[in-house]
Amino acid sequence: MSTETTSPDPAPAELAPPTPDRTRLWPLWAVLAGALGFTATVLLDVRPITEMQAVADGIRYEVTPGDMDDITRTNNYLGFVLGFVAIAALLVLHGAWRARVENVHANSIAARVVSGGLLASAAGLTLAYGWKGALANYGFDGPEAGLYGEEGLFVYYMLTDFGPYLPWLGVVIAAAAVAWMAFVERSVSRGLGAFSGILAILVGGAFVVSGVPGLSGLVGGVWLVVAGIWLAVGRSPITLKPAA
Repeated sequence: MSTETTSPDPAPAELAPPTPDRTRLWPLWAVLAGALGFTATVLLDVRPITEMQAVADGIRYEVTPGDMDDITRTNNYLGFVLGFVAIAALLVLHGAWRARVENVHANSIAARVVSGGLLASAAGLTLAYGWKGALANYGFDGPEAGLYGEEGLFVYYMLTDFGPYLPWLGVVIAAAAVAWMAFVERSVSRGLGAFSGILAILVGGAFVVSGVPGLSGLVGGVWLVVAGIWLAVGRSPITLKPAA
């Protein structure tokens, strides 16, 4: 008589501990979008020389159409070019998030809010950086100088005053949604969730206290850089896959 021996069934794959999927580097698109966007918005912000001198001296200065000849083309042109590249990266990030996160976590409203926030920022920044490019083009040292007078250039300047800052609100809302995913849905690491939530609360509080509508532009790009690196190298469930 012979007896058959059977080996125990292997553990189901879904019970195996998750491991980082090192091929999924899509969050790094957030780093590119954030770094270029912060540069185009904050570092390449353009003000008349007379205003900057007055601010340095602690004097309140009223900008008028007569100051438009103080604005040089370089920073506006670079802001327009780098800004458009940042928008492209933001749209790729939006597509990757939808494919890798939103479609997988189909019941997550917060995941859809992140998608909406990224898309809203990309749409608004398209106009904002376009206005920077227009001011560079029509300014006194631009290739199409003379087509608009000082008053016309002043309109473009006013559009670029808060224009590149306002649309980052969508990214700050996305940060708040990531915090929800971390502490309620448990699909994002709590460290990133805490950072995202604190940033969103601080910006919201600053809106109420100061009444300045462009504050999200100071931190939106920074959050994208931190969140992109955190998701790429960390162990958030949305970027993990079950072990084979």
